[in-house]
Amino acid sequence: MPVTELPESTAARPSALPWIAPFAVFMVWMAVWPFIELAQPWEEVLRLGVLALVLLTVSRRVVFSLRVSHFVPSVLLGLAVFALWVLPEQLWPGYRSHWLFQNAITGETVSTIPDAWLSDPTMLALRITRAALLVPLLEEIFWRGFLPRWVVSNDWSRVPMGTYNTLAFVGTALLFASEHGPYWDVGLMCGIVYNWYMAKTRSLGDLVLVHAVTNGALSVFVLMTRQYAFWM
Repeated sequence: MPVTELPESTAARPSALPWIAPFAVFMVWMAVWPFIELAQPWEEVLRLGVLALVLLTVSRRVVFSLRVSHFVPSVLLGLAVFALWVLPEQLWPGYRSHWLFQNAITGETVSTIPDAWLSDPTMLALRITRAALLVPLLEEIFWRGFLPRWVVSNDWSRVPMGTYNTLAFVGTALLFASEHGPYWDVGLMCGIVYNWYMAKTRSLGDLVLVHAVTNGALSVFVLMTRQYAFWM
């Protein structure tokens, strides 16, 4: 019996799972974790372990292929985006309390960090690890590595990293903003900056570094100023 061969374009098309799975697991966990009756720090350890496992197994080829080509500019941009994130509240007290940012759709600027965590170095270390190491990886792999290319073409793997497309650029920035709830305005600006830098450098590794610096600096800022609402 003759063997039926798939067309080359279909047979050679890689799976999108490594690019989607870590972010999908992260979002599902965010939705269900309030209902998980597991004492801390074990819930946070389990969460970090699951996310790390998905990144290092399902997405290992993507993760280990990342390279940073513009270290200093990426670090500086990450710090600039951090400043962009926190400045509105520092310049205009009460800015975030406007109904545009706190409503039934966007939610409220209330920290999800229990008070007991704030005096527990272990819990704070775990929270910073998630924010500065895991989240930049899983978000950038999806938001800048996969989704814009998929918008450009269903055969997304043949679309070069950083390819500019108006719909992909605007659409991913808007969706990225929606992920950040009451901080949608700075989330939108952040998404635009990240998308611009991706188009400029075409380096997913640099985007992960930028995001990691932003989140790391924000974590330090939160601990120094005790403005825990930034840790939603």
